[in-house]
Amino acid sequence: MSTILDVFAHVLILIGALVSLTAAIGVVRFRDTLSRMHPATKPQVVGLLFVLGGAMIALRGSVDIWLMALAGMFMVLTAPVIAHRIGRVAYREQLGRDGLLDEDA
Repeated sequence: MSTILDVFAHVLILIGALVSLTAAIGVVRFRDTLSRMHPATKPQVVGLLFVLGGAMIALRGSVDIWLMALAGMFMVLTAPVIAHRIGRVAYREQLGRDGLLDEDA
């Protein structure tokens, strides 16, 4: 017999998997590096946080919860930095679409 918390955990994991799937589709479908940065960072991190949150609820009382919390915190802290670095390199190498970055502000 599953409890309400188990159902909620499975729903969170399913939502996280779907958000991560849409992020993967966005990375494949967008044309240039600057457009691919968004689905590679924001939805991916949110999807991972949903999956980790669902796993934490499903594994309540386990020692592994702190490791999952640490993994989520590490992802939240590093993903914006990585996206910023990739954006700077793409801008300097002019890997964007023509006309996307006409004005240097």
